[in-house]
Amino acid sequence: MKIERLDKYIWKIPKEGNMKVDAIVFTDAESVNDPQFREAMKQLVNVATLPGIVKYALAMPDIHWGYGFPIGGVAAFDVREGVISPGGVGFDINCGVRLMKTDLTYEDVKDRIRPLVEAIYEFVPAGVGSTGDIVLGKKGLRKVLVEGAEWAVKAGYGLEEDLERIEDGGKIHPADPSHVSEEAFERGNDELGTLGAGNHFVEVQMVQEIYDEELAEFFGLEIGTITVMIHSGSRGFGHQVATDYIRLMRDKLKEHNKNLPDKQLINAPFEHPLGQAYYSAMNCAANYAFANREILGHLVRKAFWKVFGRDTRVDLIYDVAHNIAKVEEYEVDGKRRKLVVHRKGATRSLGPGSEKVPSIYREVGQPVIIPGDMGTASYLLVGTKKAEEKAFGSTAHGAGRVLGRSAALKKLDYREVLDELAEKNIVVMSKSKKTLVEEAPEVYKDVDRVVQIVHEIGISRRVARMIPLGVVKG
Repeated sequence: MKIERLDKYIWKIPKEGNMKVDAIVFTDAESVNDPQFREAMKQLVNVATLPGIVKYALAMPDIHWGYGFPIGGVAAFDVREGVISPGGVGFDINCGVRLMKTDLTYEDVKDRIRPLVEAIYEFVPAGVGSTGDIVLGKKGLRKVLVEGAEWAVKAGYGLEEDLERIEDGGKIHPADPSHVSEEAFERGNDELGTLGAGNHFVEVQMVQEIYDEELAEFFGLEIGTITVMIHSGSRGFGHQVATDYIRLMRDKLKEHNKNLPDKQLINAPFEHPLGQAYYSAMNCAANYAFANREILGHLVRKAFWKVFGRDTRVDLIYDVAHNIAKVEEYEVDGKRRKLVVHRKGATRSLGPGSEKVPSIYREVGQPVIIPGDMGTASYLLVGTKKAEEKAFGSTAHGAGRVLGRSAALKKLDYREVLDELAEKNIVVMSKSKKTLVEEAPEVYKDVDRVVQIVHEIGISRRVARMIPLGVVKG
């Protein structure tokens, strides 16, 4: 595999063989020389062979191996000639993150971190197979799949003003529940308002550093402000939607998919009935995830109220998706074209003035949230016009794994992980010892480096850095 350096943090694999476009990666030299990185790059090269792909197959600095597409991958396909692929979205459809700010400071909470984490642990169902108190039945769940976060607010699980602080208002169309299987309905029936396991978390944070005073003031943040970050997705519902359509595309589009370099790149032409059915079902799962995070945000508010009183403000800054495919317009070869933009482990990063950015943020650009792991920092950034020009309006979504879950379990010890976090004065509560080891800080890339790269390239701009005080895991 030939890799050319175009700039300090920009690398290219030139088009050759069956590749229809070049592959471009935003990363540093250290990552390029890592053998694990090469495996993910092979996946990006495979993506570059898919029908209708435009400009280039792109990867963010948090790139690592995934199902079909690498995680950290971005690819855009012409709506008429291109495809839609479940592997380019991921099994946890609309896995995403929300950032909330409080009117509390570190001085207010420093002696009450443990009771606050315990309250969050009490209010937020977490862990593998966790279920919540919301059981709707099929008729009620159909409304969630259409209305998304709006349903949650109507049902009393959030605030009306939250909706203008969620990507796409927390409701994406088309979303027709008739394209969703009975198995997906069954799996999603009792998982609304649950965190799940794996890398999902609720984290109490403190703003430690400000990079842009004017933007930080705009967001209501200053050094010492207490924030909360929530990372979760569409739970078993989204996983089932992905599973269903991977199987359907294999069974019904054998001829179309016969020459794939990797069977995990299974796809459908976007305009084919099966492509449209998956798109609609995927949007249903995205709406489920938006509703889920809205409910989780409400449960976190209740935990803060329990510890600090009902007058405590816990306000949403923004909620973003980072596993999704969307129809958007970008310039390709001097023309505006309608594209199906796949972001798998990537965050939308639209600049000032974009009509897709909520009006309250349009003058500064879309808020971008990049979490680290439970032992390191997380970031608030804003989107840029450069991201729209260079990266289909995209940026990184997190630190990115460097160690698989099974490898982490072999290499790391539960007690040592806890002790390491305790040394940093981070209070952790987890449903599973196994999850805590699998998600230890050592298994992730340096999030500071990832953010430095996207900031220097100019596809998102740093506003504030937050450090963890307390974490709830599944």
